[in-house]
Amino acid sequence: MALLEVQNLKQHFTTKKGFMGEKTVIKAVDGVSLSIEEGKTLGVVGESGCGKSSLGRSILRLVEPTEGSVKFNGQEIVGMSPRGMKELRKEMQIVFQDPYASLNPRNTVRKILEAPLLIHGTGNKKERQERIESLAGKIGLRKEQLNNYPHEFSGGQRQRIGIARALMLNPKLIIADEPVSALDVSVQSQVLNLMLDLQQERNLSYMFISHDLSVVQHVSDKVAVMYLGKVVEIADVEKVYKDPLHPYTRALLSALPIPDPVRVRNRIILQGDLPSPANPPPGCPFHTRCPMATKECAEIVPPLEEKTTNHFAACIHT
Repeated sequence: MALLEVQNLKQHFTTKKGFMGEKTVIKAVDGVSLSIEEGKTLGVVGESGCGKSSLGRSILRLVEPTEGSVKFNGQEIVGMSPRGMKELRKEMQIVFQDPYASLNPRNTVRKILEAPLLIHGTGNKKERQERIESLAGKIGLRKEQLNNYPHEFSGGQRQRIGIARALMLNPKLIIADEPVSALDVSVQSQVLNLMLDLQQERNLSYMFISHDLSVVQHVSDKVAVMYLGKVVEIADVEKVYKDPLHPYTRALLSALPIPDPVRVRNRIILQGDLPSPANPPPGCPFHTRCPMATKECAEIVPPLEEKTTNHFAACIHT
């Protein structure tokens, strides 16, 4: 059984527009289904604005889903009471994208790491301090640095602190929302290796949200490709990167640099801009930019279906 099962999840935001206050529905997440196995990593990729972050926050109920089902260890969490969610949050944590904005500048690192333990009433003061100092050592912080404030650390160190905070309650699942996008390349590798080491040590499951395809390939077991609030392709990482089925996935992968000065990759240049989630096109959401689009694509909403063994895509031409 999967650790996390998501079925037909939707996150629609209603906004008011114009002088008359006309309501507009923004379909940030529009019918997403996926699963994550225990100890595995699911990478979620796509352009900015495709709904990746909204998906992660909806799964954790940081924002309430509009519709759909989220099961964690077989337990339905959509509609769960606040008391039930508080208990479940020990098992599900998040690492935010911005290591500068996600840490309280008025608290020392020690207080930041102790906060989850205090909220959930975990251990006495001595036990909490022992856990903080032990975990700080694993992320590369010295004991005396725990009394420093966030502004006294580099971006990479702050992101390590964010990872440590997420690990304080020994969760089973961590949703990592662009955890290395704000960091230098050399620091990215350090943070990624730390996350992989912790995964092996603690049998963690990750949902790794990123727009960096090379990073996702390095850390993921499966990859879900999102476009305009929908998953358009999902499969094991080897299948997606070696034999992409959806034309949008092919276009994304064609932009990856090749470490070979002789070999030339054939770029697929998409025409037009990403449509607005407030006014998605009819039929296939990708048909307005797709080089394979036909008349049927504007009329038929393609289901996410199995094209080859455990390789799902939403396209009528594959």
